Amino acid sequence: MRSLGKLMQVVALVLLPLSMVMQLTDALGKKIALGEMLLMLIFGSALFAVGRIVEGYGR
Repeated sequence: MRSLGKLMQVVALVLLPLSMVMQLTDALGKKIALGEMLLMLIFGSALFAVGRIVEGYGR
């Protein structure tokens, strides 16, 4: 459980700046819309929080 929580946190920490970079550049061949970036930021924040809870539960 603890390693799953840490993995979720790492994925979230990668997802947050990735969404900002994708919105500013043509990383995938097209710019993502502002709404898509905000959705990714909210999902990343929620994933980090759930990962923290799972990690704490695993101790």
